[in-house]
Amino acid sequence: MTRDSAQATGEGEGVVIERIFDAPRELIWRAWTEPEHFMRWYGPKSMSAHTCEIDFRVGGRYLYGLRSPEGFEYWITGVYREIVPLERFVSTESLSDADGNVVPPAHYGMPGDALTEMTTIVSLEGAEDGKTKLTLRHLGWTDDAMSAGAAGGWNEALDKLEALLPDLS
Repeated sequence: MTRDSAQATGEGEGVVIERIFDAPRELIWRAWTEPEHFMRWYGPKSMSAHTCEIDFRVGGRYLYGLRSPEGFEYWITGVYREIVPLERFVSTESLSDADGNVVPPAHYGMPGDALTEMTTIVSLEGAEDGKTKLTLRHLGWTDDAMSAGAAGGWNEALDKLEALLPDLS
């Protein structure tokens, strides 16, 4: 399996994406952990984040709201399980309503066997010339098509992050 800055691969029941950003690790960390930055890039290219609440501490919760161009909204919530500053964080991820209450995947038209809770692991490593290697693991997908869709959405979001970086420095 070859992974580079543009690849996403299904790995078991999840998605693994590795990407090199031409930015220091501190900047990438801020883009993931500060609501005002996160909501500017999170979500597939056709969607925009309209709400972002982050309580970035172990046991803290987050809530993101996304909107499609047609006005369809969906919500994602979770809890931070592990944080190693500037290196890694692990969080749960569940679909929710606007109040952060977990809803079954069927609420958003997903198959009934989709998991109610998944895991996201974001790792950052310094790379040469001041760049940062990001490894994203989104674990818990039970269906290959849904996993491929998640990989595509994450890559679109990371493209948005890459385009935003000059504005964050």
